[in-house]
Amino acid sequence: MEVIQVLDRPASQVFYSVAGRLLIIESFNHELRNLIVDLFAGWQLTPVSFTESSPDIRIRFSVGQTHSSIPRNLNQFEIAEGGKCYTDGGDLYLALGNSWIHLENDSPVRVDVSFSELPGPGDPLAGRAASFAVCAALRRFGLFDLHSAGVVESESGKAVLIVGPSGSGKSTLALQLTTSGWSYLSDDELLLRVVGGAVEARGFRRFFAVSTGAESARFKQCFEPETVFGSKRTAQAFPDLLLFTHLNGEWRSELSKLTQAETMKRLIRACPWATYDRSVAGANLELLSSLARQARGYDLSAGRDLLEPGFAALFLQQAHSS
Repeated sequence: MEVIQVLDRPASQVFYSVAGRLLIIESFNHELRNLIVDLFAGWQLTPVSFTESSPDIRIRFSVGQTHSSIPRNLNQFEIAEGGKCYTDGGDLYLALGNSWIHLENDSPVRVDVSFSELPGPGDPLAGRAASFAVCAALRRFGLFDLHSAGVVESESGKAVLIVGPSGSGKSTLALQLTTSGWSYLSDDELLLRVVGGAVEARGFRRFFAVSTGAESARFKQCFEPETVFGSKRTAQAFPDLLLFTHLNGEWRSELSKLTQAETMKRLIRACPWATYDRSVAGANLELLSSLARQARGYDLSAGRDLLEPGFAALFLQQAHSS
């Protein structure tokens, strides 16, 4: 990866592309820049060494800078992990831990990410703040994030999205399927867009993060199945099946088919930004509605039987054949 130095300013810039969009990240703090570059290396973004094209998105990372004041009379709401978001239907402001993020709807889309102090190695806050900045910017270009794993059955080519919150078994089920020969998009987060009238899913995170025990989600093993198991990673797929998963604590797993309306409700619940991010809410909801029509939805009450080698692939054939 080549870092492009800009000689007339102390900031360094790095270029990436995703789904045809060009991103520039920059920072005046080289330690922070290196931390962000390491984070981006774990995501499915393509480094670009040189381009004469104008960027679609510009994200600036800083440490210790005073953030802009929040305009009055903005709508505000709590988000996961203790954050608070403010919006007027255009710009977004997010306070998350010791980070502050401001997205400006402009051309290019500008996002400022400021940390009160430099995140340490392995600090999850840096990843959460950077992920929010990238995903919020991509939503302005019709790329909508979904907290979901994505896998593709090798023989039929049918794609399955495994939707659920942290701790619902997404990564574990995705891993079981990849070790059975399925290819994969991601184990945790996807980007959705409309291509040729159909909804396409793209992987966002490269690596899997799977809990190694029952103690805490903090203890996770991170790896790329393509490297460890020789599993095939695919860039994009058109979903045929949606599994909304939760752990039942029992041995046996059960599948229950959902109506299209129930599927849509589950998707909205899994995509809070589809209603929170008002400037693109209409397009986001329209995409989710298209996805609910395109793919069959099922409630998956996941039991321990899915951990048996090869069983998960056989179990999901029921949904494919029904």
